[in-house]
Amino acid sequence: MLAQIALTRMAPRMNPKWNGQFSCFDLVAKTSERSRSVVRVRDIEIGGADFVVMAGPCAVESESQLMSTAECVAKAGARILRGGAYKPRSSPYAFQGLGVEGLKILQKAREATGLAIVTEVMSEEDVALIAEYADIMQVGARSMENYALLEALGECGRPVLLKRGMTATLEDLLRSAQVISMAGNPDVILCERGIRTFETATRNTLDIAAVPVLKTVSHLPVIVDPSHAAGVRCLVGVLARAASVVGADGLIVEVHPSPENALSDGNQSLTFSEFRNMMEDLQPYLALQHDSRQLGPQLLPLGGAA
Repeated sequence: MLAQIALTRMAPRMNPKWNGQFSCFDLVAKTSERSRSVVRVRDIEIGGADFVVMAGPCAVESESQLMSTAECVAKAGARILRGGAYKPRSSPYAFQGLGVEGLKILQKAREATGLAIVTEVMSEEDVALIAEYADIMQVGARSMENYALLEALGECGRPVLLKRGMTATLEDLLRSAQVISMAGNPDVILCERGIRTFETATRNTLDIAAVPVLKTVSHLPVIVDPSHAAGVRCLVGVLARAASVVGADGLIVEVHPSPENALSDGNQSLTFSEFRNMMEDLQPYLALQHDSRQLGPQLLPLGGAA
């Protein structure tokens, strides 16, 4: 009980400078009238009482690869299957995804397991097509400031998972969320996935403070991607724990049946057993988070008294 109270007391209070910095994004900023929003995906509520885990391979490589992964993550407690049909890779020689065939495999996995689907959309021209297959449209880090894409997603009829750009500030991230909302889509999920710093030991640097700050200034759900933040699988579970402790609403994690043979992001992908272990390890932290939320509001609304 003392630990629960301590967690609640550690919740951040509004910094006066944040009012002018973030309140201009009126559709996504937290207010006394709207302190918390829930994004509903099929029978799943993101931003509600549950900690929602999205898991799967970086890229859809084959039907057998995706189906085995979907079955594993579903049994371990994931609610949403991630998998890229279109992959924006930094190298032109890297695997670029299966395209429409990948979308069809994702659809088959949903039918077999009941998992919802989140997959990346890279161009405004692909929005309508991908919306036919996806339950959540993912905007990758490289596309966070592709405003033509963001505006098209305002009319897609699907929730949007908006990843923070590698060099983006929180203000930049909320500006992009505002664009989607202004275009007609209020169902936006923010994702902290690590930012680029001078550190080279990890692929990116997880900005763990971004989670409580975003949840203080915005009503939108916030999840964490420990896979892209770490870049190495041995750190994914630790960063996932950190995300749960600071109040994230969920995770998006890369899982592969044979990471050493993955066509993309193998170094940061968990094996099936590692994913199961991570999910089991999270349980006491999630219980603490759930109990602390029952004690009452943790975060003050935008403009609230200190």
